[in-house]
Amino acid sequence: MEQLYHQTNRLIQETQESFQKLNSPQIDSSLVENEIQTKITAVNANCDRLDVLVFKVPVSQRPNAKMRVDQLKYDIRHLENALRMWQQKKQKRELEISEREQLLNRRFAANSETAIEIDYSLQHHNSLNNAHKGVDEMIHTGSNVLDSLRNQRETLKGARRRILDMGNTLGLSNHTMKLIERRLSEDKYVIFGGMIVTTLIIILVIYFLVL
Repeated sequence: MEQLYHQTNRLIQETQESFQKLNSPQIDSSLVENEIQTKITAVNANCDRLDVLVFKVPVSQRPNAKMRVDQLKYDIRHLENALRMWQQKKQKRELEISEREQLLNRRFAANSETAIEIDYSLQHHNSLNNAHKGVDEMIHTGSNVLDSLRNQRETLKGARRRILDMGNTLGLSNHTMKLIERRLSEDKYVIFGGMIVTTLIIILVIYFLVL
């Protein structure tokens, strides 16, 4: 693992030195860029191998070994970001040079009509108008939805009111039926009681008349 670690660390140092050659006019930057990319790829591959080898060192040395590998990863990430930024600047610079050359090489006839392909102000104005129309349509749609919800709420209120009225009516009917049933029961008890009392009176009258 130590040999691979030192080899990877040396590759990182060589990559850092190669960055100094990128802006040198005597050296082809494309060759240096490819060289840096190749070294970065090799360092990443070595870091993957080191991640595996870390678990093969003694437990007491493992935290230190992992910290050293993480430092290598941190350094190579910075180099990758630096290369990416340089490539973006290079592309931007090449695009500016290409546009400048196209502008300088463009020829205009004396009586030719010059057409503006893109009028940014007009395009911006049209975009604002379309956005304004879209917002108006959204507001109109929202208003219609609110009206519909309001009508539905009134309908539901009426239905709820009718349901409550029906419930109250049913509640009153049930109470009345219970009173009627109770009255029938009471009347039945009164009839039976009267019959029993009448029977007792007749028996007593007969008993005293016979005696």
